[in-house]
Amino acid sequence: MGKTILTITLIASVIFLSGCTNRGVKKAEEQTVYPKGTYGYDVSFFKRHNIETIELKDSITNTSVLIAPGYQGRVMTSTSAGSEGNSFGWINYKYIEAGKFNEQFNPVGGEERLWLGPEGGPFSIYFLPGKEQVFANWRVPAAIDTEPFETVEKSAFKVSFKREFTLTNASGTVLPVGIERSIKLLNKQETENCIGIALKQGVSAVVYETTNTLINRGTNVWDEKSGALSIWMLSMFNPSPKGVVFIPFKTDKEADPGTIVNDEYFGKVPSDRLIIKDSLLFFRVDGKHRSKIGITPKRVLPYAGGYDPINKVLTLLWCDLPETPSKYVNSKWGNQDDPFSGDVVNSYNDGPVDDGSIMGPFYEIESSSPAAFLQPGGKISHTQRIFHISGEEDDLNEITQKIFGVAIDEIKSVF
Repeated sequence: MGKTILTITLIASVIFLSGCTNRGVKKAEEQTVYPKGTYGYDVSFFKRHNIETIELKDSITNTSVLIAPGYQGRVMTSTSAGSEGNSFGWINYKYIEAGKFNEQFNPVGGEERLWLGPEGGPFSIYFLPGKEQVFANWRVPAAIDTEPFETVEKSAFKVSFKREFTLTNASGTVLPVGIERSIKLLNKQETENCIGIALKQGVSAVVYETTNTLINRGTNVWDEKSGALSIWMLSMFNPSPKGVVFIPFKTDKEADPGTIVNDEYFGKVPSDRLIIKDSLLFFRVDGKHRSKIGITPKRVLPYAGGYDPINKVLTLLWCDLPETPSKYVNSKWGNQDDPFSGDVVNSYNDGPVDDGSIMGPFYEIESSSPAAFLQPGGKISHTQRIFHISGEEDDLNEITQKIFGVAIDEIKSVF
């Protein structure tokens, strides 16, 4: 009897101590202060401000993706090295901390958000009918700015959202819309299959894939007369003083003579910030000069890249492209010669505006679906992948050579 009591007492003590230890570890983790710029800092930041997040995690590779349902299911940031690793998404901490609400646009940041095009022209959904298309009249629809998406399903590696709403374009056409969005964290094997290269020891990578579907929920056709929408994916990243975006393009001049890049979104990009070499263009993304570029449907290829030589981080964007020639919405503000002559892949470098103020700084790489000419109940999907790969430059060089045909040293030295 005495031995039995002793055994029970010992077991109870072990359980009690184990529980204390687990609570102690959890409490220690909660109290850990991570420096700004790390993934752990951003996770804690959203917790402190009571903003719901969903994490996709791979415990084997120590990769994570942080998603905010209340911000339209956008990816806020990601990491390839756990809580202490670099946080790759740009987050507008000051704006979130201030708890502001702006009727025009609420720039909370995030490294992949879903918007809809076109931004300007007769079928814009950012300007009311009859309003001059100038900044004072520009409004981001609440459904893709401040209103949450509904979480439909989630697991350790994938989460899905949906949303239904109605928009009115600048021509007065009413557009009932449905959105379905899923985000998947890819494992190491899936990542290697995507890039066609085995990642060497010492190279870390976080890769996620989003599939975004746009649905015509109305009873009227979306066409070139009434207007059509498009899926517009924008990825905001932290700039680097030496940061470079590089985008390949088709060199067939007969297909699109003379037009390689649209570089006049905010005035022509200076020649020391945009360089074209053979079948690649290089765009400086240091967050010091507001500028934007775009690649047309006849020139576009599925990959775009960015490189931060200070932190040795290679960022890639891949998007699916239609097999047959397609039209894309034109987001130019004001009068347009052709509302369906838009770009497919874009990059934006933030910088001061006329009064010297600046939202970021940050830089963006963007992709768009073709114009959604849809019958009632019809749908169109657009898939995008974001890669962040960190490691020694010799290893990163193997990737840029295979995908883009360019060496890391050339990317670093182009500006």
